[in-house]
Amino acid sequence: MMASKSNVYAGVAGYAGRADQTGKVGVFRRPAETRQWEHVLAEHEAYTVNVHPTNANVVFAGTADGVYRSTDRGKTFQRTDFPDKGMQIWSFLVDAGNPRLIYAGGSPISMYRSDDMGETWRALPDPGMPDRAVMPFACRVMRLAQQPSQPATIYAALEVNGVMRSTDGGESWRDCSADLIRLAQLPHLKSKIVSDTFNEGMLDGHAIAINPSDPDKVIVAVRMGLFQTADQGGTWQDMEVGRFSPTTYGRDIKVSPADGNTLYTALSVAAASKDGGVYRSTDKGRTWKRFDKVQVHGTIMSVALHQTDPDQVYIGARYDGEIHGTEDGGATWQALPLPSGVKDIYSVAVG
Repeated sequence: MMASKSNVYAGVAGYAGRADQTGKVGVFRRPAETRQWEHVLAEHEAYTVNVHPTNANVVFAGTADGVYRSTDRGKTFQRTDFPDKGMQIWSFLVDAGNPRLIYAGGSPISMYRSDDMGETWRALPDPGMPDRAVMPFACRVMRLAQQPSQPATIYAALEVNGVMRSTDGGESWRDCSADLIRLAQLPHLKSKIVSDTFNEGMLDGHAIAINPSDPDKVIVAVRMGLFQTADQGGTWQDMEVGRFSPTTYGRDIKVSPADGNTLYTALSVAAASKDGGVYRSTDKGRTWKRFDKVQVHGTIMSVALHQTDPDQVYIGARYDGEIHGTEDGGATWQALPLPSGVKDIYSVAVG
């Protein structure tokens, strides 16, 4: 049994297209001391869990009813002073220079800001993005990334609506999706599953990352793979991750906090699949190698990196409550399954 060094958290939502199989939802915590999963937030579905990067006592949960916060390393969660009832929160971003400033992204597309470590929140102006694909769910702000040398510049990956960018700390947004739509005209990048347009696959944004050692490059993970821009989203280039992986559905992308050259991405077959892998690049995304040594039975939804210990990596796959972790940089892996009947993992965090 792996002697855990850190707490592990999972955000679980219950629908995932199977309304008859809700199961338990919310936030689960696996404390380092007991290594036993605890159901610490049960009232609402949770779509994202974030450990504060400079204070591991503070943990945020994005739920079906706004932001919940823990100040005791996830033992207990309380709903914050959040302005809107019933707003789904899918993403968080802690400002790199000011640990008290936190952004949250919602569904339908909306942005919120806290200036007091997540205790109180205010809604930012409506980003005003056009609806480009009629989906059975409202569009979501799935992930946020901050430009390291220009902290007021933030990018957001949208499911299903491409990418948007703010240069004023989320007060206003510009659309960065025109070139993604151009790429969607290429036969191998067309994909229509549940909407009214073949642009759907290229607009199906799941994660976004900016590398501090290469701050002008932005990488987005979409259904059709990984794409990068070096001109603020004006043009996007296919990183052709299919050269390295048999599966290319991009669900997560993260830059190692310890080393800007190292990136991790979760690649699976599709939103609903029984396979996938985590790939690591040590050259800023030029080449990739399979990193995990496990066989998952669902789409990998989340890669969790420890803020200060690069050897700790955790992955979560939807459908069967599967979480796997390594504490030795990928040499050995351990299965840390959630309790029976807990299914749809959306987010994993460690700290």
